[in-house]
Amino acid sequence: MPYPRSFSHIGLSVPDLDKAVEFYTEVLGWYTIMEPAPVYNDDTAIGQMCRDVFGNDWKEFRIAHLATGDKVGVELFEFPQNEKPENNFEYWKTGIFHFCIQDPNIEELVEKIVQHGGKQRMPIREYYPDDKPYKMVYVEDPFGNIFEIYTHSYELTYSQGAY
Repeated sequence: MPYPRSFSHIGLSVPDLDKAVEFYTEVLGWYTIMEPAPVYNDDTAIGQMCRDVFGNDWKEFRIAHLATGDKVGVELFEFPQNEKPENNFEYWKTGIFHFCIQDPNIEELVEKIVQHGGKQRMPIREYYPDDKPYKMVYVEDPFGNIFEIYTHSYELTYSQGAY
């Protein structure tokens, strides 16, 4: 019988690990649970695991582990040959194209994101204008990773039913 699994973590690739840790801890308030560290393609347990995932064509990368206020992990990866995609929002292609966080003060958070090198991709919108104060917006971190911000929980936002 299926049961709802918990979300453990998400991995993000960034071109500058130290700046990414700074952005996510200072702007979103996430906790650093493992400082930036190198991982090598060697015979250590982590080296072997990464070889299983990435294959043999890598030498090393850097990684840091953060945690959100609700204990979801965020792995930040910095690969030496990091390439920024031409289009970082290919929503029509299969795969993850955003993640979402929640903050009741959406306007203040968006302003802080922009002040720290991020980007606001759209105006802040209301899901149910004049009915419920549920707002959302798409933004980017300074590295082009796209995420969404909700003012209310996922369950509250969608329990209203159809838009």
